[in-house]
Amino acid sequence: MPITPSERPATLIFDGDCGFCTTAVLWLERTMPRVPATAPFQWTDLAAFGLTEEQARSRVWFVVGSRRYGGAAAVAALLRGQPIPALRALGWLAVLPPWSWAAEAGYRLVARYRYRLPGGTPACRMPRPA
Repeated sequence: MPITPSERPATLIFDGDCGFCTTAVLWLERTMPRVPATAPFQWTDLAAFGLTEEQARSRVWFVVGSRRYGGAAAVAALLRGQPIPALRALGWLAVLPPWSWAAEAGYRLVARYRYRLPGGTPACRMPRPA
């Protein structure tokens, strides 16, 4: 019997070919009190999560039940689920304008230059939009 979205554990889906992304996930696993299951998109049945490969290549995804959060919203959702009040507050601020605009701009900046960040390699470079 297949697992329904509501039965599936919360999952953080990331680019497993990117050294920076892998380093960031390992850091989260070491430092965050609550970390969901993590899965490189390359080894994940994306359709089961309602995602396409193009979506998975473009940003990190946090999937909780049938809800999907991508990019800065994924980071904010992850923070909102933490037991530390300051992290939860930061997660809520990150979805309210004007902070949400800054969070999304910051996420896009990090994603664009992730190949230059710690753990990054030239293989981490995001594909340019067609």
